[in-house]
Amino acid sequence: MSDQTPPTQSAPSEPTQTAPAAHAAAQGNALVNFISRMTLTQLTLLVLAVVFVWQWFDAHSSINQLQQEVARRMTEVEGGNKANQTLVAQNQELVRELGGKLSVLENKFAETQAQRAALEALYQEMSSSRDQTALAEVEQMLLIAGQQLQLSANVKAALIAMQDAQARLKRMDRPGLGELGKRLNRDIERLRALPSINVPAISQQLDKLIIAADTLPLEQDGRPQAETALVEQKLEGGSAWQRFWQEVWQEVRGLVRIENTQQKEMPLLSPDQTFFLRENLKLRLLTARLALQSHDEASFRRELKTAQIWVKRYFNSQSNEATQTLSDLQTLIVSDISIDVPDISDSLEAVRNYRITHERGMR
Repeated sequence: MSDQTPPTQSAPSEPTQTAPAAHAAAQGNALVNFISRMTLTQLTLLVLAVVFVWQWFDAHSSINQLQQEVARRMTEVEGGNKANQTLVAQNQELVRELGGKLSVLENKFAETQAQRAALEALYQEMSSSRDQTALAEVEQMLLIAGQQLQLSANVKAALIAMQDAQARLKRMDRPGLGELGKRLNRDIERLRALPSINVPAISQQLDKLIIAADTLPLEQDGRPQAETALVEQKLEGGSAWQRFWQEVWQEVRGLVRIENTQQKEMPLLSPDQTFFLRENLKLRLLTARLALQSHDEASFRRELKTAQIWVKRYFNSQSNEATQTLSDLQTLIVSDISIDVPDISDSLEAVRNYRITHERGMR
């Protein structure tokens, strides 16, 4: 059966309908007439064909997308394989380096084991003669203390060395060491009773004088202060023309100056001589500081007196800097830096004799 419907007649268009609209309406009527003349089987086949064509296009599009995705995944896999190969190569290089370092560590470990064995053997050997070693150390400490006292009068270092020697004798805890301990204690008390000298404070004061040597004004650069004050007082009053002519007159008068230096000659120094004068002054003060460290009072005062004479002769003693420097030098000159160090040779000889006697007894 076929359902055929008679073609319908479209209503007459309005008088104002345009030609394109009429053409479109005619095509729509023709399509409707074509569909109305088709049977149900033909419509079914047409729908199946349309569905088949749509599925074919959809499958083709999916296949294209799948191919693109596969190509992209293959590219990523290839990049990942290259990165993995690079990492494998780096890991192999790292393994080789670690193997070399492991070999070095094994060699060092073997050396350490050998050194440890040697140290253990040495310790065993030293433990067998521990008393002789302790006595030798005490003797060495007392020898160092004596050298510190005789060479540099360093009471603090000598006292530390003797206290260490006394502590070592107490740790030995031997009946025959009581007399040695008493002698060491007596010498330690003698060192403690010595007067203390503030060497750091004196060294700091000398450093201050060394720094001030660069700023001391020379005698040849001095200018009478009274004359300067008088000129400034005259310039304060009067009109501008009067101040101008007064300044001109003072400059003309300053071309020639006569003054009483109160000494036979004025030391005139060139720039090079001035430089070496200041450096030599610093050298004198540095030498005084070295004499202070060794408690050489004669050299200490000699260098400071020389520096004092140079400051009075070559520098302007009326200036504040020179006055302060001379005052500091005089304070240092009268300082007492000498120490009457005691003799600890008796304790050293007693420890030495005891060690020799103990070694003979062990034989």
